[in-house]
Amino acid sequence: MHSKPIVVTGGAGFIGSHLTDRLLEAGETVIVVDDLSTGSRSNLALAERNPRFHFHACKVSECADLESLVAGASMVVHLAAAVGVERVMRSPIQTIETNLGETEIVLAAASKSRTPVLLASTSEVYGKSSQPEFSEADDLLIGPSTLGRWSYACSKLMDEFLAMAYHRERGVPVRIVRFFNTVGPRQTGAYGMVIPRFVAAARAGDPVRVYGDGLQSRCFCHVADSVEAVIRLMRSAEAVGQVVNVGNDQPVQIRELAERVIHATRSPSPVELVPYASVFGPGFEDMRHRKPSLKLLERLTGFRPRRTLDEILRDLSGS
Repeated sequence: MHSKPIVVTGGAGFIGSHLTDRLLEAGETVIVVDDLSTGSRSNLALAERNPRFHFHACKVSECADLESLVAGASMVVHLAAAVGVERVMRSPIQTIETNLGETEIVLAAASKSRTPVLLASTSEVYGKSSQPEFSEADDLLIGPSTLGRWSYACSKLMDEFLAMAYHRERGVPVRIVRFFNTVGPRQTGAYGMVIPRFVAAARAGDPVRVYGDGLQSRCFCHVADSVEAVIRLMRSAEAVGQVVNVGNDQPVQIRELAERVIHATRSPSPVELVPYASVFGPGFEDMRHRKPSLKLLERLTGFRPRRTLDEILRDLSGS
């Protein structure tokens, strides 16, 4: 247990609130900085009852106490970011400015006190790569700048480059986590997140809308597993200066996922295939498969996510 607090930006969000709960449970003091633009105070209902929890309702860039909070922290976990493909397609300027600007401010504050930073990145940075599984040292293949779809991936990749630059040039102990489709309780479907969207439609008896042909595959990781991986990486000295995949490595095709959600919720809903263009406009590109290599995570932490998709769906569908 640290005597100093841990600062979690974006701590009222889906992953952030689960991480906050786990850190408090482990005896840590946690300071959350969140402007509640995509997070919710209700996610922190459990944390609010803990005297070691402190909340600052503001953007990182507007937090007057940020430097002193960071200087007094044992670590900053930077989760605050623009989230969700639908939001990214709707508000590309805000996406880029939020992801780059807020991260730069966190790293600059951390560099003054050499406070360790764990930066949340995303599997989106692998872009259109067609590797059977994605490894952290792989080359990355981002689509053209004329397609707004790739602005999120590119902004998060620049976050990674910036974090590594602060690590090398200014001695900030940086760890970077690339999350692959984390799901679980408290996740909202409002920003295009696929499983909550499917569950909500199935519960309402509405058609479960699958974008494209439904043959694209993803690997879904329960948030409890993602949080366990993050906490172990926070404690791993060897993880400093590393980029690490965090996710499950059991793929499922999205059409099959829709059918499994319908089954888990005992819903009469049909599956409806919807062209990408009708949701996101013309020229939208998606990657067909996205499966992480978990070798580095396992080597650094001795842990790999093990909760199955059935367990995830049981948790989310209430069945």
